[in-house]
Amino acid sequence: MTKCSGITQAGTACNGIPIEGSQWCYVHHPERADERRRNGSKGGKLGGRGRPRHETGAIKTLLEGLTERVLAGEFETGPAAVANQLINTRLRAIEQERKMRELEELEARIEALEQASQEHIGARSWRT
Repeated sequence: MTKCSGITQAGTACNGIPIEGSQWCYVHHPERADERRRNGSKGGKLGGRGRPRHETGAIKTLLEGLTERVLAGEFETGPAAVANQLINTRLRAIEQERKMRELEELEARIEALEQASQEHIGARSWRT
């Protein structure tokens, strides 16, 4: 399987699947820069606590390329099915991480509320 010729922000080779007829994936293709910029500005406005948009965006791009190559007959369905299973596993791991972060935040908030409540009760008992 060919890989994108782009270099990531971390300085490593991109593992993305190139767009058909190109050496770059969607993320690195120079002709898609304006489209990415427009999409990026929308994404920044959507917000969301703990949503790993950069990871899911990269996965969506990877799936798009994989789908295009399978439909074009460039990639066999067996390896594509395995790649899809691995991508799904990665998505589940991302979701699990998000849920754990959210749970930790909620636990901290509950703990702070309980402490404030106990302090309030303690302050009232000194007045009586």
